[in-house]
Amino acid sequence: MKKYDAIVVGAGHNGLVTACYLAKSGLDVLVVEKHDYIGGAAVSLELYDGWKYSNCSYVCSLFRPEISRDLELYKYGLQVIPYGGGGVLMENGDHLAALSDHDAARQEIARHSKKDSEAYDRYSANLMRQCKFIKPLLMRTAPDPTSFKPRDLQELLYLGKRFHGLSEPEMYEMARFWTMSVVEFLDEYFESDVMKAWIAGTGIIGTALGPCSPGTAYVLLHHYMGEVDGNIGAWGFARGGMGSITKALADCLKDKGGEIRAGSGVENILVKNGRAVGVALENGDEFYSDTIISGMDVKRTFLKTMETKHLPDDFVRQVKRFKIRGSSGKLNIALDGLPEFPQLPEGSQVTRGDFHFTDSVERMERAYDDWKRGTWSKDPYLDVLIPTQIDPTMAPEGKHYMTVFVQYAPYDLADGEVWDDKNREAFAESTISLISKYSPNFRDLILHKEVRTPLDIEEKAGLTEGNIFQGELTFDQLLFNRPVPGYAQYRSPVKGLYMCGSSTHPGGGVMGAPGANAAREILRDMGAGRQTGRQAA
Repeated sequence: MKKYDAIVVGAGHNGLVTACYLAKSGLDVLVVEKHDYIGGAAVSLELYDGWKYSNCSYVCSLFRPEISRDLELYKYGLQVIPYGGGGVLMENGDHLAALSDHDAARQEIARHSKKDSEAYDRYSANLMRQCKFIKPLLMRTAPDPTSFKPRDLQELLYLGKRFHGLSEPEMYEMARFWTMSVVEFLDEYFESDVMKAWIAGTGIIGTALGPCSPGTAYVLLHHYMGEVDGNIGAWGFARGGMGSITKALADCLKDKGGEIRAGSGVENILVKNGRAVGVALENGDEFYSDTIISGMDVKRTFLKTMETKHLPDDFVRQVKRFKIRGSSGKLNIALDGLPEFPQLPEGSQVTRGDFHFTDSVERMERAYDDWKRGTWSKDPYLDVLIPTQIDPTMAPEGKHYMTVFVQYAPYDLADGEVWDDKNREAFAESTISLISKYSPNFRDLILHKEVRTPLDIEEKAGLTEGNIFQGELTFDQLLFNRPVPGYAQYRSPVKGLYMCGSSTHPGGGVMGAPGANAAREILRDMGAGRQTGRQAA
């Protein structure tokens, strides 16, 4: 049977990025995917005729522009449309609009608090300072601080120089920031509940933590590091849904001679004499290569598709300790028209961006309390968008598609309950009821919906417990600790077996950086030279 230069497990965006870079370097690359479609969590599926859902991930910003340029993804139809607007609809009938124009944003914030309006520039400058420090590290391999290899010493020196370039107050502030809760961080700038609630949501999305939990300030920063058309912190829609990103990557891969085999998952990663030699699929097919790259999360890779006898006991213990906890659900809703929100003035831009209804961090924390008790939030935090206002390709003419990200929903329900049809529908109803409180015609507009609990996300997107980041973004699971100390450079204890998924540095979101970084390390090991060009050899 044919032997490939490299086999990538999983046709999610990181797996495809790795495969593209390897194929670009002239390697014979095979990608194997369990579903009969590609994309992982970045997928667009037409479940109903004429309707296209971004079934899991739903907005684009984090995907690294360096990768788009390197792989020339525009040639394969990738188009990201920036959106403006967003904000909060409040229980008292008022609202806070998120406006892109700086002066207009200051005036809008001043309606709720003049002090907050004056603090907004200081907040933005501080967040941008944190962003400027971390962004250059995204496309670099994290150093091993226990190693004396020249590359690790050089990288530690690089980090030291960047840190030394900060002023003393900035050093203190950065050390505090990485371990703060998002509420503690925002309390230093703002006084109004709605202002803090508007921003704090970004610190809890996809995370099994509440707004008062240490570490959520970094999650806020992680979401802020993206860009659209060079605008830092901006967000947009991939035209045609998030599957357009992975479709462009797949087309790029095929154009460079790569191959994708979809429709059967990996049953076992084959290991012989301490090194990876191939993969055995669930349908009985086997494919062979001396280089196997897993785009799956670290637990699925090492605890479910490998025999642990091939791994060091300490490594297995650390993988088991790696935190991947489900905390989120998703609704995709087809609408017969645009919902009405009486709280908003005519022509408001709020619903043209991401908006929500949680107007205080106290409500967020109560929603988190429900998760801790093993049930979905009865007053959930919702991140709501209606992409068809900007991208009409996702629904029939005159109709609309709404994507709703729901925080919180546990993977394991309390009291012996399971995610059956009854509980799935009750979970959906809690979301629909909340939206209906603010939109009197919303329920009547619903034509059909897709409900994804954490269990559904696990089964359909291959994410353990439905965790969208393939592991929480807490300080103990970042940089050289991600996923396991000593194995943060995309290599594993098994020779020839690599990791390229979001369980590795720099973490989750549709970013592509783990995939590009992994490809660079693989090519270095193969002696194929610097093909991704983002870090000195």
